[in-house]
Amino acid sequence: MPDTPQPNPTGESRLLDAFAQMADVLVDDYDTADVLHVLVTQCVLLLDTAAAGILMADQHGGMQMLASSNEQAATLELYQLQAHEGPCWDTVRCGEPVFVADLGTTADRWPRFVPRALAAGFVSVHTIPLRLRQEVIGALNIFGREPKALSERDIQAATALADIATIGILQERAIGRSVELTDQLQRALVNRVTIEQAKGILAQAGNLDMNQAFQALRAYGRRRSTRLTDVAYQLTTGAIWPDTILTDNNYSDSQ
Repeated sequence: MPDTPQPNPTGESRLLDAFAQMADVLVDDYDTADVLHVLVTQCVLLLDTAAAGILMADQHGGMQMLASSNEQAATLELYQLQAHEGPCWDTVRCGEPVFVADLGTTADRWPRFVPRALAAGFVSVHTIPLRLRQEVIGALNIFGREPKALSERDIQAATALADIATIGILQERAIGRSVELTDQLQRALVNRVTIEQAKGILAQAGNLDMNQAFQALRAYGRRRSTRLTDVAYQLTTGAIWPDTILTDNNYSDSQ
């Protein structure tokens, strides 16, 4: 079965597992897309919240959605881009966190975003910048289904995970100084599109949901020390067949 992370029984062990997962994807030749996916996944597990997503700045001064824990979060992140408003949009622009325990009280601030979020069942949102010193490269959105604030401890944990991801992304740029951060993020965006296409192919072939398809892609690559984006590219170009990945993850044709 796919290597889907499982919640741990205690807060301390959850935290340790989250940092271990982040460290695991930041060694050797890693994918920015994989790093960001682990970040949103571990935030959901660690904080026991509903969903998480990431917007990042692109080379044109705009923003792109590069990771989400589920399709609802992805839709909301994309809507922020279309509407030019929302907590994640504000955080990338101003570089400051945004904490809202009850979105129902902020309709005047985000008149288009708030109704969409509430309709999706999200009632609270906490947004943390991906920032190193004064350089802000994106923002992490954490959505909740209850009107409550995250504890200070949870905010510190989420911020620490976001900082680790940011350092990893910026470190990759420092290692290859000829490559600008904006180019790196553009490649990450292209890779995300390829991954989404591969997820769709695998989901249709194996009758999986999109999260199962992603986990199957990731597990297949990790067992072969192959980058996630490389596996996705191979699948979308026909270099490997969906059945190969499905069989490798013990998914039968009858699923």
